[in-house]
Amino acid sequence: MTTNQPADPRPAYAVATEWVTGLLAGVTDDQLSSPTPCEEFDVRTLAAHLTATAQRAVVLGEGGDALAVPVVAETHDADSYATLVGRAVEVWSDDAKLGAMVRVPWGEVPGAGALWGYVSETFVHGWDLAVATGQSAEADPDVVGPVLAVAQQFIPAEIRGDEQVPFGPVVEPRPQAGATERLANWTGRDAAAWVGSGV
Repeated sequence: MTTNQPADPRPAYAVATEWVTGLLAGVTDDQLSSPTPCEEFDVRTLAAHLTATAQRAVVLGEGGDALAVPVVAETHDADSYATLVGRAVEVWSDDAKLGAMVRVPWGEVPGAGALWGYVSETFVHGWDLAVATGQSAEADPDVVGPVLAVAQQFIPAEIRGDEQVPFGPVVEPRPQAGATERLANWTGRDAAAWVGSGV
């Protein structure tokens, strides 16, 4: 790992997934068909995609093929997600897994790098879900700040034209944007249409 990358993504993963569990619990039935900033997903399929991300973390930690996990899970509720997250935290408690090489959509990387990817994805899609359902869209800035630094290092603006890179151009953050919104901006989310001129 480079010296710029925090060594252990697991504390951030725990914070990100706890935040998303709360967001999922706050989704109401009448919101499930609502649009989200992630254009290919409505609220229901975004929630199911977050669940699939947790499934991938479990499968990868158990030595399986995360690429074989569907992009959208069959469930989307908070309880199912929390159960998967609990399993992921348990599986990744083995320090040796952080250094073991694993295969993810963006290549072959150490386990820590893969889990950092899931941390970033969880926070960004958590932001998507929060703004789509009118919930608080900022997670703990002390945790998200380092995640943003990792994202800026490993998904730099210069590579966004590559068709293999699943991120749009970097969006200039609003002056009042918090850390989670800035992370979403870095991955190509235009927050203005979703949060307006508010904080």
